[in-house]
Amino acid sequence: MNATKNMANGPQPHEVRTRRLEELDLERVVERALGHEGEALAEIYQRYVRRVFGLCRYMLDSRESAEDATSEVFLKLQRSIETYDASTPFVSWLLRVASNQCIDMLRSRRRGRKVIAELDGDNASEATSSEPSPLGALLGKEMRGQVRDTIARLPEHYRVPLVLRYYSEMSYDEIAQQLDLTRNHVATLIFRAKQELRRRLTHRSE
Repeated sequence: MNATKNMANGPQPHEVRTRRLEELDLERVVERALGHEGEALAEIYQRYVRRVFGLCRYMLDSRESAEDATSEVFLKLQRSIETYDASTPFVSWLLRVASNQCIDMLRSRRRGRKVIAELDGDNASEATSSEPSPLGALLGKEMRGQVRDTIARLPEHYRVPLVLRYYSEMSYDEIAQQLDLTRNHVATLIFRAKQELRRRLTHRSE
């Protein structure tokens, strides 16, 4: 009974303290990395390489491309970590760097602009909302299981904005800027991507 009551009251003091200690630890590591300290940069790599690779794997079409992108992200981190703005959570900033690298790779192969071409058709009303849907919570769990496999098989013009939205947690406006599209078009792509994802997941469960 007490446990249920505590859960209803939200995070407990020891959980808040633990989380804050982790945040302070990361702040210290990043501060050291800003001075290009090798051990701090290596620690950031160890902490976040899997997460960066996960993002790259969903945005690109092969494991090899994702590995190349991940390597380039951490090379860029070593060269230009001083561009990090401490007003942004470090993990969010790092995932933005990874997203940009993937988009650059798609465009360099003359595929990005082609697969993210303007779509015909009207905009659905749901697409105008920038609030995460229940699907967002599902995607936030590292995109495991059937959802993970199904997302990997979506066409790139659906997969890329969907991953940017729910994995990198970018806003519609930020995605529009990254992909050189209008906000309404981004919203439509994400809306249709979610519809297609649901359709495929339903089909797999039958």
